[in-house]
Amino acid sequence: MRQKSLASLALITCIGMFVVLVAGVLVTRLDAGRGCGDDWPLCNGKFVPAYTLESMVEYSHRFITGIEGILVLVTFILVLRKYGGRSEHFLYVAGTAFFTVLQAILGAMAVKWEQSDAVMALHFGISLLAFTFALLTWLRIRRTDEVKDAGRAGKGFRRLVWFTTFYAYVVVYTGAYVKHTDSQGGCGTDWPLCNGQVIPGLSGAEGIAFGHRIASLLILVLVIWLFVKSRRELPASSGLRKQAWAALLFTVLQIIGGAFVVFSLSDVNLYVFAGLFHTSVIAALYGVLGYMSIRAWQLRDGR
Repeated sequence: MRQKSLASLALITCIGMFVVLVAGVLVTRLDAGRGCGDDWPLCNGKFVPAYTLESMVEYSHRFITGIEGILVLVTFILVLRKYGGRSEHFLYVAGTAFFTVLQAILGAMAVKWEQSDAVMALHFGISLLAFTFALLTWLRIRRTDEVKDAGRAGKGFRRLVWFTTFYAYVVVYTGAYVKHTDSQGGCGTDWPLCNGQVIPGLSGAEGIAFGHRIASLLILVLVIWLFVKSRRELPASSGLRKQAWAALLFTVLQIIGGAFVVFSLSDVNLYVFAGLFHTSVIAALYGVLGYMSIRAWQLRDGR
């Protein structure tokens, strides 16, 4: 298969993984996770579910995930045949396949057996990793050997990128935990204050919601530090420098999205839209950080 055609397939797979991620959030926001009862892969014992909002939303998510699973499998096989099992390309597509299967298993387990809030929050994080690896697969296939990057990523810069990427995942998890514990209203509709206080009570829904806000603030500090460090240590033509700027932009948008979610709590339709926007920005941010982590390692010697 030609590289250009394979890159197109990888892009379609990446977009499909993003749709799966968004569809999963839609299921959560509409409380449609039990829309098919405890049946899997059927929906309330039927191949075609009854026409209710919850069952259609849940079954649509399953259908999209199934189609995406086929795309991942085809991409996996073609990448293995073209580049071999020891290539960087295969590493990324294998990660995509692994996390796709893992998130599907967690989804099926959530249907068959009721899971804790902590496990359900992890489901979103696994889906985000599947999307990130799908993005890395596409970027690696489309990047030819002739493409060069400027600058050398020093040890301090690399460690900062990796820590920021890891910590961003922690922030994502705390955000998913807020939703699965129904703590999104823990601070009321106040933002940036929490129930009119700078430091509210730290127990129950209030503590969970406030903890996520503090975690989000710290990720902003880390990304600003990363942005400043990139401008000091890397030339203007460096791809890493441009990616640090994109990370800062998406971090600011992510915080705005979080505020949007808080302000929309009293409007169901607006709340769903705010959640989808917030999730889309998070996916973009983590995709950028994931790519920066790889490029920082590759440019450790200025290559």
